[in-house]
Amino acid sequence: MKDLYGDKKGLNMYGSNAHNTYAQNNVGIESPAKLIEMLYEGILRFNAQAKKAIKDRDVEKKIYWTNRSIAIIVELITVLDKSHGKVSAYLDGLYNYQIQLLTTASIKGDADKLDEVSKVFKGLLEAWRETT
Repeated sequence: MKDLYGDKKGLNMYGSNAHNTYAQNNVGIESPAKLIEMLYEGILRFNAQAKKAIKDRDVEKKIYWTNRSIAIIVELITVLDKSHGKVSAYLDGLYNYQIQLLTTASIKGDADKLDEVSKVFKGLLEAWRETT
C-alpha cells in the first residue's frame, strides 16, 4: 500500500529534488520518511530565524528565511501523492494556506503569522513521528 507521498517508505525518491539534495548532503538519512521529518524541522528552524529577523527589523533576512520555509512547503506539495483522496487533498490545502500565511508574515512583518505556521508544523511533526 502506498502512502501519501507515493511509495511505501514515505516519499517518491526519484521525483524529489529535496530528496536528492538531502541525500547528497546527508549520507546518514535512514529513509524517505526521515526526510519528511527533516523538512518539517527545517520549516520550524527557518520560521524561528524569520521571527528573529522581524524582531531585529532585518528585512533582508526576514525575506530570506520565510522564502526558505516556503520552498520546503512547495516541495512537500510537489511530492504529495494526490491519489490518496481526502487526506492528501487536506494536506495540499493546508500546505497552500501555510504559504499564504508565510507570505503575509514576510510582507507585513507579522510574527504572529509565523507562530501560527510553526504551530501547525509542530503538530504535523509530532503526528508524523508517531506514525513512522
